Amino acid sequence: MIYMILGWLPALICGVHCVRSGQNLTWIWLLIVGGPLGAAIYFVAVMLPDLTGGRTARQVKGAARKLIDPEGEYKTALARLEETPTTDARMRTAQAAAAVGRWEDAERHWDAAASGRWAEDPTILFGHARALLELDRFADALKRLEQLKTLGKEGETAQAALAFARAYEGLGRHAEAEDPYRYAADHVPGLEAGARYVAFLANSGRLNDAEIGLGELDRRLQKISPALRREARAWRDLAAQAIAAARPPQA
Repeated sequence: MIYMILGWLPALICGVHCVRSGQNLTWIWLLIVGGPLGAAIYFVAVMLPDLTGGRTARQVKGAARKLIDPEGEYKTALARLEETPTTDARMRTAQAAAAVGRWEDAERHWDAAASGRWAEDPTILFGHARALLELDRFADALKRLEQLKTLGKEGETAQAALAFARAYEGLGRHAEAEDPYRYAADHVPGLEAGARYVAFLANSGRLNDAEIGLGELDRRLQKISPALRREARAWRDLAAQAIAAARPPQA
């Protein structure tokens, strides 16, 4: 009996900490089901970052929160927006919505934020354009990007070039998409820009160039840290699928 009590004591301590510190109550379910193992996970993910305050520990805590409640940050941002409906709160809500792929919600919040003295805010214009791109509203996205470009350097970044390229491609303006895609592929970190460029080449019928680009993506993929490789591989696979779809059927 004593061993059973001692075995469950860590879970009980973690449960008390969870309630008193206002953590997501889903952790309680994990502690009940997981027992000592659940307590160990909770300690590493929640209590240890609070005790150490280090950057790595905070990253572990953030990753654990996203795993157990992927939309937790979005829900928190929504609640704060309801309490304090400021433009800053709306921007944070739009960013949180985008982070979990709620593009319709993100677009709605960015659109609401782009008013008054915030109508020419670069962060809002770019965030709104990105959400519009994800919703395949390419003409509306291009309007936002053209507004951004009038502001100067904010509209000339590599990320802006990628957004312009996607808008042009979506509107069938392939000749205009070529240069910004190439620039973005060379300057945007990660594999997204390169993968989108390879897919663009494949969709344009330039299979040889696309396959050369895919080989470069494969080389870059091997140099990416294991922690980021899963996301990078998803972009590489997007490019490969575009090439496969563009190949003529075998006789």
